[in-house]
Amino acid sequence: MDSRPLYASARDGTKLFVQDWGAGRPVLLLSAWTFDASTWGSQIAALNDRGFRCIAPDRRGHGRSEMPSHGYDLDTLTDDVADVLERRDLRDVTLVGFSMGTAEAVNYLARYGSKRIAQLVLVAPTTPCLVATDDNPDAIPKAMIEADLAAIARDFPAWIAANEPPFFLPETPEITRAWIRQMMLRVPLPVVLACRKTIAHADLRAAVVGIDRPTLIVHGDSDASAPLPLTGARTAKLIKGSRLTVYAGAPHALPLTHSERLLSDMLAFMAS
Repeated sequence: MDSRPLYASARDGTKLFVQDWGAGRPVLLLSAWTFDASTWGSQIAALNDRGFRCIAPDRRGHGRSEMPSHGYDLDTLTDDVADVLERRDLRDVTLVGFSMGTAEAVNYLARYGSKRIAQLVLVAPTTPCLVATDDNPDAIPKAMIEADLAAIARDFPAWIAANEPPFFLPETPEITRAWIRQMMLRVPLPVVLACRKTIAHADLRAAVVGIDRPTLIVHGDSDASAPLPLTGARTAKLIKGSRLTVYAGAPHALPLTHSERLLSDMLAFMAS
């Protein structure tokens, strides 16, 4: 543990902070938009206890990673994931993405192949394509996406307050809500907006079809951030042999609101 560096250098020189705990088969955990890797803490502790090594990077511009003025497009963010995998020489990896992290995970497999990856877990995915186009008419209209971005740019704290209630469960403690609010507000607004645009306009339909690793998709049917019919259900239909597990009444923040159930489902899948 003491010999593991705290940072991995991306190919453009950006230093990415990486939590790297435990020993055994590796699990790489990718975080949500405006979240850093500390949100995976409960899963990391539990997986370590069960003999897994957990590697969780902070996305550039987030947490303790460096904050360059560039590199928030999906391909550069995906290259960062590849650099973490390669710098640590990780193999036989269970790749886990939550929300925005699912786009990076899927794009990684499309760009770099699956030689380092054994299994894929997509938690509340934003894949395959959120934006409405001529060949994707039932998705989110571009005008709604632009209005959302404008609201974030105008008053991000107010946007967070307006969108918080459906993100959690009613019984989610205030201390958890405050922790996430503060985490989100620490991300520079240009990074917030750039990453939000990346999520909204990513078209990963072809990438999803090409996935050749066992895949578990976990999604709540009350997810207001990434509605199940638009995201998880469509992703499951496009990945041959994938397993879709739906949590009744669950919101978007599954690693926080359904931590124990998510861990149980992940462990069962990883053992299969």
